[in-house]
Amino acid sequence: MPAQRAIPCLFMRGGTSRGPFFRRDDLPADAAARDRVLLAVMGSPDARQIDGLGGAHPLTSKVGIVSRGDAGAELDFLFAQLQPASDTVDVTANCGNMLAAVVPFALETGLVAPRGDTSTFRVRTLNTDMTCDITVETPGGRVRYDGAARIDGVPGTASPIAINFLDTAGSVCAGLLPTGHTADEVHVAGAGALRVTCIDNGMPMVVIRAADLGRTGGETVAALDADTELKARLEALRLFCGRLMGLGDVAKKAYPKMCLVAAPAHGGSIATRCFIPHVCHDAIGVLAAVTVGTACVLPGSVAHGLAVLPPGAVKPVSVEHPTGEFTVELGLEFGLGDGEPPSVTRAALLRTARLIMRGEVMVPGQVWPASEEST
Repeated sequence: MPAQRAIPCLFMRGGTSRGPFFRRDDLPADAAARDRVLLAVMGSPDARQIDGLGGAHPLTSKVGIVSRGDAGAELDFLFAQLQPASDTVDVTANCGNMLAAVVPFALETGLVAPRGDTSTFRVRTLNTDMTCDITVETPGGRVRYDGAARIDGVPGTASPIAINFLDTAGSVCAGLLPTGHTADEVHVAGAGALRVTCIDNGMPMVVIRAADLGRTGGETVAALDADTELKARLEALRLFCGRLMGLGDVAKKAYPKMCLVAAPAHGGSIATRCFIPHVCHDAIGVLAAVTVGTACVLPGSVAHGLAVLPPGAVKPVSVEHPTGEFTVELGLEFGLGDGEPPSVTRAALLRTARLIMRGEVMVPGQVWPASEEST
């Protein structure tokens, strides 16, 4: 048995996340074997991930797996969320940030070919069967990474990547509002009595007013991560709401995310502090921003009364987060009945991505013996 096995990969940043990307055919076909390989690649379980590519944080413990698509999509994307100190590999939820790197990866590896100065491809996220159209700049037949687009949470500027989500409602839950209500009054041991909005428009999320937890919603990430009393209350609430949302026992799952909201403080639409789910996000995830933005436009939600929104059926929602803001453009369709909430028919946003490294990642030979098939 060889001491190590080499696996081709590209190490990429997608939005405010990063991690290795693989062609599906370069990994084991068996899910258990694949997960064993991914744990070795990232260096989990180990809080420092010192023996792998992981960055000792959930935002840098992510993996993308890409293949040619079918069922109407040109590319299929499987997202895997790992945790530094855990041996779990979660493929049940989406990641909109890593999604931004899918088309650049596919172009770099020859899975698809450029289509002119800009190239648009339909991508299906296998985790939840969600589809979107992704447009990247490809002047001269090459992926462009430099440009003037800026996203908060990433230094410098880069080429814009436009993502237009086609079907995000009920990505993991049974529907947009899995409890059937825009808000629920819950009484949770260890968390108290709270009013929450349970929602899933791309990411299962529990939205809570920061003031209801005795916080301002403007705290620093470091302060919130050190707030053990708040984190204990949020986890008790998360476990309770997970069952309320039809997700069962979520103790070992990366969702639902927990989002504290407050009135905007810097000219945006809403202020947020998101937990993913046990540490505070330095920014906010793509689909978390879509989901909390959706909560903002639903009358009766805990976010609606706090949000500052423009009139009209197309609403740019500026979601403030600890390192800046994230604008999501929502298209609304208003119902005919009195009191009927609007439907979100479109969610569009801008991200950036960059190829950081190309090569091979090495895993111990016993993790993936040469005798095992890769396809």
